[in-house]
Amino acid sequence: MTPDTTTEPRRARRSAHGGRRATRPKRRWGRIALITLVALVVAAGGVGYWLYSSLNGNIKGVDIDKAIGDDRPQKLPTSGQNILILGSDSRAGANAALDAGHVSGARSDTALVMHIPEGRTKAVAVSIPRDTLVTRPACTKKDGTQVPSAERVMFNSIYSQVGPACVVKTVEQMSGVRMDHYVEIDFAGFKGLVDAIGGVTVTLDQDIHDTSSGLNLPAGTHRLNGTQALQFVRTRHGVGDGSDLGRIGLQQQFMLALLSEIKKQDLLGSPTETYKIADKLTAALTTDSELASLTKLADFGRSLNGVDPATMETIMLPVQYDKIDPNRVVAAEPQATQLWKAVRSDSEIPESAKKSPAHGG
Repeated sequence: MTPDTTTEPRRARRSAHGGRRATRPKRRWGRIALITLVALVVAAGGVGYWLYSSLNGNIKGVDIDKAIGDDRPQKLPTSGQNILILGSDSRAGANAALDAGHVSGARSDTALVMHIPEGRTKAVAVSIPRDTLVTRPACTKKDGTQVPSAERVMFNSIYSQVGPACVVKTVEQMSGVRMDHYVEIDFAGFKGLVDAIGGVTVTLDQDIHDTSSGLNLPAGTHRLNGTQALQFVRTRHGVGDGSDLGRIGLQQQFMLALLSEIKKQDLLGSPTETYKIADKLTAALTTDSELASLTKLADFGRSLNGVDPATMETIMLPVQYDKIDPNRVVAAEPQATQLWKAVRSDSEIPESAKKSPAHGG
């Protein structure tokens, strides 16, 4: 196996002492994924057949089982569920103007494993930093092309190089955790969702000037439209230490603000507004084939009714800076092994497994 060096460099800023500064972000942004599923359930129950057909036709499906085959971990020994959720960083079409670097293709810009233990009354989301170096297993592209395994591949490049099924396979092999479902939301749809609800308000305690994302905001309170929101969650050069770990803090802040906006407007109480938002969401949605219809999504969402988003915990995969390339991170041991072991056994994640040397945890 040989190193994969096709991904563009991502340089992180350093302090005067040579080490990279990183702050410990709040652990809540994964809850928006659950709210998305619940919103789809409400939409499914409140519209006529022609509306249902329109929403149902928006959803795209991927046959993960067929693409990966039998080379997968065992399912949980309980009724717990694991869902891989990706936010795809497409630089095509509507998103092209948002990337000053003019990088083609698409990447899994945001990735988390949502673990819903037996009983389905709580949830834990494990965020995988996009700059994490991993071993990519041998995979098959959608067109049937065989891609050999490779070491030291940046995690977010796998989506564009081989496709979503290979991302699932990579996560399963690095964690030993079987993914029961796959959900992907592309950023163009994210932009449309923000515009559909009339924008989202955020408050900044420092200026943001990022020539890469194009975002320029002074400290203070701002009402962001869809384009600005997309720039906001992709910004990293203009805030903190300039690394991917610092950007996660902005993503967390925005997702909480988005959730607050949805609750404040009581959008789920209005059938018209519910449909408008559901239309934007489903148009941006790709799932595994078992969830690729509004009815199946609704059934799955109903099974999660007992989960309280307020109790959801988001954990960063414990990482440390790579010794060969300090602009990248690798899984920190033994913390990462302890974390995945707890998920595999559907048991409580120990505090020691939540400590990440790369961001001061």
